[in-house]
This record gives sequence, C-alpha cells and structure tokens, in this order.
Amino acid sequence: MTTILIVIHVFVSIALIMIVLLQTGKGSDMGAAFGGGSSQTLFGTSGASTFLSKATTVAAVVFMITSLALAYISSHQQERSIIMEEKAPIEQGANPIPPAQPADSAPATPIPPPPAKPVETK
Repeated sequence: MTTILIVIHVFVSIALIMIVLLQTGKGSDMGAAFGGGSSQTLFGTSGASTFLSKATTVAAVVFMITSLALAYISSHQQERSIIMEEKAPIEQGANPIPPAQPADSAPATPIPPPPAKPVETK
C-alpha cells in the first residue's frame, strides 16, 4: 500500500511540475513573442488555459491527498526494533573471577605450622 502511494505521489509531483511549466502567465506577451501565439496552440485560443488550470487543480488535489496519506501511514506504523526483541547478552570481562569456595570446606592439603624459634634467656 505504501509503495503504491509513493509511486502515485512521485508521478503526480512530476506531472504537476510539468503542468505548471506549460502554463503561460497572465500577460502572455512574452509567450507570444517566442512563438506561443494563439494560432499555434494545441487546445485552441482559450482551451489550453482552462484545460491546464483544471489539470493543475486535479494534480494539486491528488498531490495533497497522497501527501497526507503518506504522513498518516508513516506516523502510525508500529516500529520494530531488534533492541526491543532481543535480550541483552551477558557480558564477561577479560579475566573472569573464579568461583569462591565455601568457607566451611577444609583445604585439600593441610598447611604446616611455622617452626618454633627457641627463646634465648640471659
């Protein structure tokens, strides 16, 4: 649906540009000077101005409708994001801390007591 609206929007915008560029101004003196006289028109003496003004109106209305439709569709889309879907991975540092041994367990090899020093008397 969105793709169809975009294609129509682009086509209508190009058509609107072309229609506006084809129109002559209110004072058609410059257009007549460059060969745009009424005898050489495709639509007759006054047919071109009414046809092009109606075509401009239709193209502008279609352009506005497609613009509003595309704005509405883009503002009401549900955004999908990988951040919302995936859980964060558990990060491990470069030197992981070894698991601690329980306090009540005895070491595997007993540590011998330090040798006793004889006390010297004078």
